[in-house]
Amino acid sequence: MKAALFPGQGSQFIGMGLALYNDKPQAKGIFEKANDIIGFDLTQIMHEGPEESLKQTNITQPAVFVHSLAALEANRDAISFDAVAGHSLGEISALVAAECISFEQGLLLVKERADSMQDACEKTEGTMAAILGLEDWVVEKVCEEISEVVVAANFNCPGQLVISGSISGVEQAVEQLKEKGARRALILNVRGAFHSELMKPAGDRLKAQIEKTQFSAPKVPIYQNVNATAHTDPEVIKENLLVQLTSPVKWTQSMQAMIDNGINSFTEFGGNGKTLTGFVRRISKEFETASFN
Repeated sequence: MKAALFPGQGSQFIGMGLALYNDKPQAKGIFEKANDIIGFDLTQIMHEGPEESLKQTNITQPAVFVHSLAALEANRDAISFDAVAGHSLGEISALVAAECISFEQGLLLVKERADSMQDACEKTEGTMAAILGLEDWVVEKVCEEISEVVVAANFNCPGQLVISGSISGVEQAVEQLKEKGARRALILNVRGAFHSELMKPAGDRLKAQIEKTQFSAPKVPIYQNVNATAHTDPEVIKENLLVQLTSPVKWTQSMQAMIDNGINSFTEFGGNGKTLTGFVRRISKEFETASFN
């Protein structure tokens, strides 16, 4: 059985999707449609930069979404899949791939998500840090014992977890996790505390856009970030998508659930083509992986 995987914020790079645009008419159509929907030349920023613009959340998220769906559209005839999952933002890409929502509705949802998260970041300073080489429970326990806001945010793969919260909270956690023996504890170059309670204002805005979006039963199950469980009920999917903004991304758990349910082949669409399949290989090297980007 096969799964399609879709990356999230952080997988952007200057030149993303350029080969697809030049070589695949189906993909070019996706880029041009996106420019019309979003109201500015997103494609040019993706292909040419500047890098500072591409790093802005309200640019990054639509760019990653469009790249993933262009890669999928360019290869739709060459691959089938039995389930989908997306890392954070990528969950919306996965919903489009599973025909739960349309591309147009997905992009409008991504735009509102990105704009609201950008606003939340500007109102409340926060940051994130990558923690390598410790068991998840150790990281969670350290975060719980700090009085400032800091939580385990992204369970990426065994031995790799990202924490999120206030600048002070993350800094305290990083120092304590180094003392606990973390192989690496590195504060990331981000200005927001994604997947923490500091994103609650963004959730309040996103809820209205989710309610405007027409959700159908997906053609294949989607394994959602908040509980690492396969879902097909549109109402449950909507609720999980909203809660996701302030909840951890349970990616390790989602991949393990897929494996337990018989998935043995994983294909990543978009990004650099290495991030999510790399996480899968950290869980187990015995599964087939591929990427289109």
